[in-house]
Amino acid sequence: MANIGKAREALLRRVLEGDGKASTLERRAAFNNSDLSEPLRQLVDEVALNAKAISDEDFNRARQSGLSEDQIFEIVVCAAIGQASRQYDAAKAALEAARGD
Repeated sequence: MANIGKAREALLRRVLEGDGKASTLERRAAFNNSDLSEPLRQLVDEVALNAKAISDEDFNRARQSGLSEDQIFEIVVCAAIGQASRQYDAAKAALEAARGD
């Protein structure tokens, strides 16, 4: 299990703090799904909470706001990893509670 934890930490560090086209603030906000302005707020909400509802129009609005394809990609990846991390943490906490850890 320790290897999974180390791999997860490395992934999060790289995605949130590594080189990228989107700023670290934008990536962190997308990861946390907070403090985003339109059109990113709607796009990140959909990535995190209702991925099947994402449309071409969501990406078009992000492009029209001046973001590059690379920036949009990085923000979407951070949003997805952020949501997956929250779900992982909740599942891990539930399992630990069930075990009495």
